[in-house]
Amino acid sequence: DRRAQRTLIFPRLPERRLLDAAHIIADGDEELGQPMVANGLPLSKVHHAAFDANRIGFDADYRTHVSEQLFAMSDGPMLEQGIKAMRGKSLVMPSRTIDWPDRGRLAARFEQFQAAN
Repeated sequence: DRRAQRTLIFPRLPERRLLDAAHIIADGDEELGQPMVANGLPLSKVHHAAFDANRIGFDADYRTHVSEQLFAMSDGPMLEQGIKAMRGKSLVMPSRTIDWPDRGRLAARFEQFQAAN
């Protein structure tokens, strides 16, 4: 997807083929789910899955949150360094503000994250 190729927000992976373009709001939502840059986040495949499962979330101030359930788990380096270490960190935004994720969409999706956790 061109969004993932053009904007690296989080995490900073040197291999772009490992990135997915994650919808902030699902494309089934006719009002906010359009396939556009403002409704997307380039995430690794693991982070995309965790985001879709509401195990990680991003608030409207671009801060990363990790669910308590996931944070309480003990596992190897992927969980410890690849997900838990993200907690509280801000997304690295692209230089062009037109490529930034929409705050309103992030806020709406973050409400879903909070409700699930």
